[in-house]
Amino acid sequence: MKKISVILLVLLFALSIPLFSGGAKEETAKTYVFASDATWPPLEFVDNGVLTGFEVELIPLIAQKAGASMVVKNIPWDTIFAGLANGAYDGVASGVTVTEERKAVMAFSTTILEAGQIVIIRTQDSEKIKGIDDLAGKKIGVQIGTTGDFALDDYPVEKRAYDDIGLAIEDMLNGNVDAAVCDSLIASDFVLANKNYKSRLSVAGEPFTKEDIAIAVRKGDDKLLALVNKGLEIASSDGSLDALKKKWNLL
Repeated sequence: MKKISVILLVLLFALSIPLFSGGAKEETAKTYVFASDATWPPLEFVDNGVLTGFEVELIPLIAQKAGASMVVKNIPWDTIFAGLANGAYDGVASGVTVTEERKAVMAFSTTILEAGQIVIIRTQDSEKIKGIDDLAGKKIGVQIGTTGDFALDDYPVEKRAYDDIGLAIEDMLNGNVDAAVCDSLIASDFVLANKNYKSRLSVAGEPFTKEDIAIAVRKGDDKLLALVNKGLEIASSDGSLDALKKKWNLL
């Protein structure tokens, strides 16, 4: 009887090893959360209640290539960097322009897109507004806290800030501002891809800034930065990154 009990204990112990080791592995597996302000089509937006867009699909692509677990969460732009700093999430994938000021407080992946600030106008104004230099003294709509907002500090215009660029566009169509400024990637979606706007809106001139767009993580989070860059490198090499850009008309 004692011998049988000992054998049973040994068997139970042997069976428990994979159970416990599996549990430990699960506990140590981390899912990285990336914040994205879903008001920037085609990079990130909500379609019929579903969060989607280029960067929303890029994060799981990076995760797949790097062998990690990553998800995207919709976060308002005005709190997005504060949340990164206080650890509410691990990264930001939201059309983030790399600047020297931001590099002082966060780290950036390799460049995922190149863009610039550009002027959007009503098509009816295209004869008199050819670009940024024709906006002196005019009212310009921007999304608050974005690169477009900061870029206009160097121009003699009257800025009007909105919670998202779509509101600025609507206000321009209603005649309350003369133009709007945003990333060229965003502008192409409003002007070229949006059937509600493309006949009413035009792009005036070429981008008046040049910017690198990248994924931001907390400064010092070298592990996550390495995972993101690894995923981007593999996706770039095997063509899946270009395929995703093509899907969202970003090539």
